[in-house]
Order: sequence, then C-alpha cells, then structure tokens
Amino acid sequence: MRTMMSGKIHRATVTEANLNYEGSVTVDPDLLEAAGILPYEQVHILDVTNGARLETYAILGRRGSGEICINGAAAHLVRERDLVIIVAYQQLTDAEVHGFKPRKVFVDAHNQIVRTELGDGVAAYPRELAAV
Repeated sequence: MRTMMSGKIHRATVTEANLNYEGSVTVDPDLLEAAGILPYEQVHILDVTNGARLETYAILGRRGSGEICINGAAAHLVRERDLVIIVAYQQLTDAEVHGFKPRKVFVDAHNQIVRTELGDGVAAYPRELAAV
C-alpha cells in the first residue's frame, strides 16, 4: 500500500483560531467537497506562514463562508490570517496508484475557489519510473 495525497486546499487563509473549542479544523463545505475531503476525515494542516505542521480532522463550517477555523490546541500553532495547506491522504495499492488523480483546490484571499485541478502525480510518470 502507498499513502497518496487524495485532496488538498492550497494556501487558504485562516479566518479564526479558537483555542477553547475541543479540536479539529472547521472548513467551508464547498472547499471540502471540491477537495474530496469528508467531515471527520483526518487532515494535515501545513502552515505556510510559520512552518507548523499538525494532524487533526475536518468538520463542517458554514457553506459559502470561506471559513477555515483552527480549533483547540492547534490554535497555539496556527493563527488567524496564517496561510495554510489542508491535505488529506488515502491508502492505495500499486495497481490503484496508476491513473489516480488527487483533487487540488486553489483559493483566493477570501477562501473562494478560483480553480480546481486533478493532479498529475504518479499518473504522469512512465510506468517504469512509477514502479520504483
């Protein structure tokens, strides 16, 4: 099995950091759906602003709001207005990897979708290289 990026929301702006919430990251459902990330799915938060990296799970925010709220202890690491990448992964067999295309969501400064892409990843490599 290989762990492959299945979807990401690229360079989103954190709209809130709530230390007193029990945990997770609250995300606008439009962004989660575009990236193929389910509620309660494990995600990695990569803070472009300060380099912090953490794991948590996604929960639904308000649709169309552009909301990205870092909750609980993670609010010590990621602050409001930080730029983050939210990434989900999935396990695939070597056979499933070929032709697999992760979803990439690119947003503006207000976390509104400006474009989406299906990744090129391993699918773009010749089979000989992908098998290494």
